[in-house]
Amino acid sequence: MLSRFLFLLFFCLPTMAAAALPFAVAPVEYRPVDAGYAAEAVVEAGRQSIIAAQVAGRILELKWDAGDHVKQGQLLARIDDSEVRPNIAGNQAQVAQAQANLVNARAQYERTQKLVAKKFISQSALDQARAGYEAAQAQVAAAQAGVAQASATRNFSSISAPFSGLISARHAQVGEMASLGRELLTLFDPSTLRVVASIPQDKLDEVRKSGRGSIEFSVLGRWVEATSVTVLPEADSRTHISRVRLELPGDVTGIYPGMFARAHFATGQTKKLLVPAAAVVRRSEVTGVYVVDSQNKVQFRQVRLGEPMAADRLEVLSGLTAGEQVAIEPVKAGIYLKGR
Repeated sequence: MLSRFLFLLFFCLPTMAAAALPFAVAPVEYRPVDAGYAAEAVVEAGRQSIIAAQVAGRILELKWDAGDHVKQGQLLARIDDSEVRPNIAGNQAQVAQAQANLVNARAQYERTQKLVAKKFISQSALDQARAGYEAAQAQVAAAQAGVAQASATRNFSSISAPFSGLISARHAQVGEMASLGRELLTLFDPSTLRVVASIPQDKLDEVRKSGRGSIEFSVLGRWVEATSVTVLPEADSRTHISRVRLELPGDVTGIYPGMFARAHFATGQTKKLLVPAAAVVRRSEVTGVYVVDSQNKVQFRQVRLGEPMAADRLEVLSGLTAGEQVAIEPVKAGIYLKGR
């Protein structure tokens, strides 16, 4: 019985010790990954609008600021229309005067027709009366158009959101004077965000045939699979660089136009030695991981890494071999190592 107990104890010790580790571990292993071409890219909005003043006047209201969400039709800004109101009144007076002139011209034309029928006056007098009547009609139409234009200009003093989206910039403040065309706000639709990468022309054929790509946002530590990849039919005549557009899913958050990204185009597959990104520790110029051996001894080992291969994996160029275990909670592993 004693020998059997010792036998079981001997073979169970590694498992018991592994269970006693206060941190999680994961293996370093070869995995199939996409091979291809990577290029720098930038985020842009498929639908973006610079909201500008369409009338001149003092800004009375500017309700929103950068970072605010607005819905289509919501009031964004209001500009003083006191300079527009006199124009409307003046145009309405011109309409009244033109209509009075039209009444006189019509009466004159009708009298002339009767006199010509009785041969009291010549045909040229009738032509002149007709011309005066038609000119009076044109003056009424022009005056009415002036009223409509002035009324439309007054409506431009209240600016509403053309679509639902996010305010990315505010260019003016309440109380400032807005000249015609002055920028007030910048609005974009977050659901239309996409990434545009610049690639050399010798890579176009591979990218076009693959039709697959993913986007790395290094500042966020995120990878996003592109819903589609489109080679745009244009190239820079000086650098011969072409642009490729990668569409993003509509539920991606935390990104905005102008943000840096890196586009990865999958043109094949290969196997590479990968380590979990959570296991990597960077101390100044030293990059390493905490390696756990079969006896649960922990040591910090310096490694050399390659390109990120996925959202949570990094390529290992040297310092590790397949099958080794690394701590994916390096802070806890470091505390554990110091306490030994």
